Order: sequence, then C-alpha cells, then structure tokens
Amino acid sequence: MRIFVLGAGGTGSLLAHLLERQGHTVWCGDRDPQRARRFLGRNSTIPVVEANARNIRSIVRAGRAAQLVVNASPAVYNKIILRAALRLRAHYLDLNSHLTHHPFRPEQFGFRKQFLAKKRAALICAGVAPGLTNLLAQRGAEMLDSVESIQIRLFESTESKDPISTWSPDVAYDAAISRPRVYRNRRFLLAKRFDEREKFRFPAPIGEVPVYLAAQDEVCMLPYVVHARDVDAKIGGNDFERLRRWYRRGRLNRSAGIVRKRFPETLTPRRVAKLIRQGILENARFAAAVLVRGAKRGQPLLVRWDVAFPTLYQIRQRGLISTPISYSTAHLAALFVKHFPRKNAGVVGPEEMPSGSRRAILAEARSRDFRFALKITRLKMRDEDELDLVG
Repeated sequence: MRIFVLGAGGTGSLLAHLLERQGHTVWCGDRDPQRARRFLGRNSTIPVVEANARNIRSIVRAGRAAQLVVNASPAVYNKIILRAALRLRAHYLDLNSHLTHHPFRPEQFGFRKQFLAKKRAALICAGVAPGLTNLLAQRGAEMLDSVESIQIRLFESTESKDPISTWSPDVAYDAAISRPRVYRNRRFLLAKRFDEREKFRFPAPIGEVPVYLAAQDEVCMLPYVVHARDVDAKIGGNDFERLRRWYRRGRLNRSAGIVRKRFPETLTPRRVAKLIRQGILENARFAAAVLVRGAKRGQPLLVRWDVAFPTLYQIRQRGLISTPISYSTAHLAALFVKHFPRKNAGVVGPEEMPSGSRRAILAEARSRDFRFALKITRLKMRDEDELDLVG
C-alpha cells in the first residue's frame, strides 16, 4: 500500500519506519523537512516532502497517489486532513480527536457520509490511549453479558530535572487545558480538571499512585458502542502531577496560550540521547489499565487488563531512541494499519472494527514487548448499589 504519513515527529517518524518494514511504500510530509529528517535518522531512505497541515492544497499536493493518509499531526488539524484524504480518494487513520464543536463526540464522525460516498475507510484514534484501550474495553465487554462501568487508568512518569515533552507538546497542552469528559448514569458531563482524586494500584514496580480525571477520547467513543452506565478516564504519575501543580497555581489557562518553557518542542532522538548522557533524563515509564465491571450469567465480575510498555531505559537497551509513549503509539498504529478495515467504509473507532481484526491486533500486541495481564475477579453483591471484591 502507498502510505503518506503527515507529521514526522517522535511518533510519525517511528511509525513511518515500521510501515516501511511491513513492505509498504512510505513517504512523509512535514512543515519542516529538515527537522523531520533529524527524527527519521541519517540512514533513512524514506522521502520527506514539505506539507503544511493547515493547508488542504499543500496536503493534497504532498500526498498525491497515496492509498492511505496517516495523520500524525496535532488533532487540531483533523478536519483539514480528513478533507484532504477525501480529495485524494484515500483511506485515513489518525491518533486522537480534538473535540471542539461537539464536546462529547469526536469531530471525525461528522465525515461518515463523505467517506461512505467515496467508499473509503477512516479509522480514528488508532494508537495506544485511545486505541489499544478501546480494544481492551470492548474485549472486556464481550466477556460479559452486561456492563456497568468502564474505567481507563493511565500512568505517565518521566524522571527528568526539566520538563520534557515525551509526546507532542501541542497535544499535551490541549489535554491539560481541556475539561475532562465523563459518562455517568448514561449521560455525558463535563467535569472539573484534575478532579476526583483516587488512589489506584498499578502492577509493580509502579504500585499505588494518585490518579485524577483527564480529558481522554475513549470516554466520548465507548458509550456509543458499549452499553455501559459509567465511563471515565484518569491519569497519574509525576508528569500529570506537574500539570496539576501548574493548574493550581493558575499557570494553565487557554487565554495565556502554550508556554514553551512548560511544553517544550518534542526532542529529536539525538537530543534524547544527549540528555540521557548528561543525566538530565534518567528514565520514563508508561502503563495502562482498563477495568470493565459487569455481570456474566448473573454473577458480578470485574475484568481488568494491565499493560506495561517498555521503559525509556529498556528502549535504549534495544539500540533505539524513543520515549515510551511515542514508541508504544507508533507500534500500535502500525498494527492498526496492518489490519486496516478497508471494507468498512465510513468513519470507525477501534471498538467498531470487525472482531477478527480487533483480536488479531491484540494478539500481535501481546506477542511484542508489551506486557499484558488479564485478571477476572468475582464480585459479591452486598446490596443493590454496593459491590465487594471476593477473589
């Protein structure tokens, strides 16, 4: 397949390499081709052309002849890139939503009729979180007869003396200033930022950490497919704690705009290596948990998935230079491309993919260096509204 990757930063550049290894014809588009080259590496033969994600003509010109457009740019450009993919008569894949005009429904769904008319598929939010987390939530729901709640819990931690963007700084800033969405009693609501603190236990070596409500796309996607009563997402770890401190001090507000001192540009692989050698960047961790509570044959159950991704130190030991979030997102996006639902014209989320494709992605993800753990716990009903864990 001929694949055009728009946005050759930390995630897009690694994804381009992975897609090339799959045998695809790949080229990248970026507003700064020289910087993109630094992410791709000196030995890369992947072509890079200049492309401005703000300009539909620029994208169409750069992506001419593409069969699939992969949007690895900030989600604020989703609508422009979706329109470009339609003009190119190409399939489409992206990594997250922006949720601006409709706070409880991804903006990409507004393009369903256009992609149906072109007989093309748009697979949205196809990374790790969202992406893998959607698949795990759907798989957990399939193991139950009914679903009461879905909880997404993420851990992001960077051991660094200075703020470092392990993900797109624009995406991180947008998430930090956005109000979390929650789905409670089958209704969508906007919650307070960094609210509803709880202590959540991740598998060792992380352990118990505080987590807080966060703006995650899964909450605005899963309720349309899985008939749950409650869905929410929370994040913990020192990266999120730092954002919480800035928020409490009044340093995170939309009117002030993004402050590059707090949200620096994504580090190139060479810069990451230098910071590691200098001892400024020591390590980074990323983990995810998906908890689906419901019942099977009248028995209340809790289905819990835990996923641990390679740490910065482990990735470095493999001879690669990438942050855990970029590394895991790129690898999962490559699997979504491998099992891309071409026959499913329209706009679909990961949880809407054919069951065979969803299971294949999970099976291949588990065969990589991502550590999966599944635990099913029987729950005992104490009264109508309260449940207890019993084993």
